[in-house]
Amino acid sequence: MARRAGQSDLGSRGGARGGAYPEAVDRLIGALSRLPGIGRRSAERLAFHLLKGDEQAAMALAKAVADVKRTVRHCSVCYHLTDAAMDPCRVCTDERRDRAVVLVVEQPRDLLAIEETGMWRGVYHVLLGRVSPLDGVGPEDLTVGALVDRVRTASANAGGVKVEEVVFGCNPTLDGDVTWLYVQDVEGAAGARVSRLARGLPSGSSIEHASKAVLAEAIEGRQKL
Repeated sequence: MARRAGQSDLGSRGGARGGAYPEAVDRLIGALSRLPGIGRRSAERLAFHLLKGDEQAAMALAKAVADVKRTVRHCSVCYHLTDAAMDPCRVCTDERRDRAVVLVVEQPRDLLAIEETGMWRGVYHVLLGRVSPLDGVGPEDLTVGALVDRVRTASANAGGVKVEEVVFGCNPTLDGDVTWLYVQDVEGAAGARVSRLARGLPSGSSIEHASKAVLAEAIEGRQKL
């Protein structure tokens, strides 16, 4: 049966792909589909969940996103996440920590996982990624340069303390090992003692998903090279 003039085709699968959604919905789906792990179908489901939900919840989500972009920054010393009003971050300014020992991790979520163990009393450096030749990510795309500055110049480190040891704590994957080799070379050249977390972390696993016990053993069993 032919569709009558003006009849909506929002419910048809073909219409969903053919630009029949209002422009605002199309833009929302497009924005959601650019998020990691979100395809077109998932983006549509999320968009319609927001459309069907109450306005207050949708506005709260929008405000949360806006607040994160407006108020959260990377610490100027370690590159962990921090409020814009507090730089350096709480970890770097904590005088109870051993700021001569720096644990290098890939992402802020790895730092948080290690903090939950309560075993690490040094400070951190967040690379914001890892060297991955296949993905076109080189050392220059990470915060390795800032790490070298911290080792070479005490004033660049937390509390102006000279760095004595750099502990490598990136994920035990192939890309993590490539990153380790690079950091080992540059930090050794900069004059720091270099070690890495013990292989209590299973090869191919992620720090983010490791248990507290495994992380604690890895910290306690780190080895000097």
